[in-house]
Parts: sequence; C-alpha cells; structure tokens
Amino acid sequence: MPVNLSPVPTGRALTILREGWAAQARGDFTTAYMLHGKPGVGKTQIVETLAAETGAELIDLRLTTIEPQDLRGLPYYDHAAAKTVWYRPEDLPDDPDQPTILFLDELTSAAPLIQPTVYGLLQERRVGRHRLPPTTFLVAAGNTTADGAVAYEMGTGLSDRLVHLLVAAEAQDWLENFALPNGMHPAVTAFVQTRPDLLDTTDEALSRGDMIAATPRSWERVSHILSSVEDQTIRRRLVAGTVGEAVAAEFSVIAEDIAATVRATEMIGMSRAARLEYYPETLHGLYALVHGLNGLLTADTTKPVIETLADLRKLDTLRPQAGFGRLPLGELTTQGFEMLISKGLALELGPAFLDHPDYKAYAAERQALGLA
Repeated sequence: MPVNLSPVPTGRALTILREGWAAQARGDFTTAYMLHGKPGVGKTQIVETLAAETGAELIDLRLTTIEPQDLRGLPYYDHAAAKTVWYRPEDLPDDPDQPTILFLDELTSAAPLIQPTVYGLLQERRVGRHRLPPTTFLVAAGNTTADGAVAYEMGTGLSDRLVHLLVAAEAQDWLENFALPNGMHPAVTAFVQTRPDLLDTTDEALSRGDMIAATPRSWERVSHILSSVEDQTIRRRLVAGTVGEAVAAEFSVIAEDIAATVRATEMIGMSRAARLEYYPETLHGLYALVHGLNGLLTADTTKPVIETLADLRKLDTLRPQAGFGRLPLGELTTQGFEMLISKGLALELGPAFLDHPDYKAYAAERQALGLA
C-alpha cells in the first residue's frame, strides 16, 4: 500500500528527528519513527548525522541479516529456579546513562517472521523481559514495494506503532545539508546545481527497466571516484557504472570543463589583480568555483576567499569582453556568501566576515535593495 504522506527533503526529515530527540530528552513523549524512501535517498545518512550531532551511540541493526532469536535472544534452562530463562542479545542497549539511537534499518525488507519481535521494540520498547533504557531513541527505515527494491507490504499492526516520514531527494536541500558540508567534489555539486533533475533518476530508470540510476548515494560515490582516480578513461567508466551511461555522458562534459578551468586553490594564492583572468566563463564553472571557495575557507584563507567571491559579482564590468553579463552573478554571489557565512560561523570566523570591507560593501548593497 502507498505511503499516504507528502514527501519531505532529507534536511527537513533530520530537523524533525532532532525535535523528536529533544522531546524525548525532555520527557515530553517517546515514540518510534519510520523513514520511507527510495534506495540511496539518504535515510541512513540522516540517522548517522543525528547520532554525530547528539553524541549518541548508534546501534545499526540490518533486519534483513538477522533471525528472530537475534533480537529475542536464546533460552536456557535454569535448574535452580526450575524455569527457562533467556540470554539477551548484545546488540540491544542496556546502559541508562548512555544516549543511544537504535536504528532498525531495512524494516520493510525483513522477513515477515521477524516482525512480531519488532512489534514489542517499537510499541512497548522491550523484547521479552528486557526493556530499552529511556535514553534509547528508536528509528526504523525501509523502501516501499514501488521503489524497485526487495520489500514487503507493511501491515497495519506494524504501521500503527510508528510516526512515518516519506523522505525524498531535493537538490538544493541535499547540496546545503549534505554535499557542501561534507566537502563533496565541486564537479559533482556544480553539476547537481545546474541539473537538479539528475540528482535522483530512480523513477525514470524503473520506467525504462534500467538497472542503474543516479541517487544521492551514487553521487557521493562519484565524488570519491573523482578525488581518487586520475586516469580519465577509467574514471569515465567508473562514473558510468555508478550513475548510468546517459547521466555519465552529460556529467563528463561538465566535469572535464570544470577540471580545465576551475583553479580555486591557485586563485586564492594570487594577487587580486592576477586572479581576475582565472574566473571560469561558464555557469557550471562558476558554481564549482563558489563551492570550491566554500571548501577552502579557513581562518588563514578568509581574506582571499571573500575577495574572490566579492569580485565575482563585478565580473561583467571587470571583464566585459567575456560575456559575464548573461550569467546570474548576483545570485551566485549571494548563494556563495550565505554558504561562507554558515561555515564561517561554525568555524568561529564571524568577526573576520563582518569587518571585511568587501563583505560590508556586499551587505550594504543588499540592504539598499531591500534584500537584507
């Protein structure tokens, strides 16, 4: 049966789980959450990010790889008590002082025989006589039968024990909340920025009967390939084997142009006048430059990074012969400064931004236009 919910992007799903975590920590209410979504959309990443943010221990149970007794435990005969008792499995949390996320992954792909054991965990927060500590946060995840993955229909008995979230890939959300903070290769981020429709091609691949699709998870793998493999021919083949031949063909054109023209590391080491000739003359090249500058921001590079971004918005007058006037320089600059400020605050570089004359000029211009 379909999940009768409006989809939420991964960043929003993470925000919702943060609120659930905080509510449970305050003692307001305790429940279990279910993340539905296509393969590779980022469900596991959401849970891993929450664990990292909260300092919680993450116990990841892949339900497709376990049997009921792996959750229930094994019985043995207590001769002194004249009764059968149970050895509790080691994977279940038992420390009340240790915040823990118990992640029941691939729930909808697990064999139906295991579901009755999971019922007790999700509703009563116990298996047999073992009860989960109140510091345990419960999250499950899985695909639906419409996603082209191995999955079983979720019955009402299981569904009624969960708060459901339907997670979907959304390009800007993915860029802001995952790709850029994690330093993904600028060729990948620039490509997704200019071709957001190719972030997730699962539905199209299913409709054509294709095996390989582009997903947020596969683009992360492409990023690793670009950073690790120098041979262009091998790299093209690996990318095609990750996102499919058609998407890889489009990506390679942009990736090769970016590799040839984007020299962010060199630019911030140059004088301001010298770097002017190194700005890429294509939209995806400028996106890659902006994303590259974000990745290069540190306490030592703040000044040249801000200068390089500030000059980008004036390229139509600084290099009028290059045709920059047809590109959205203001939009690119605004997006770049928003990313830099976010990262700068995380690095405690706020004063370096606010006091820089180029940032002051940019902020004043925005304010004069009523955009600040």
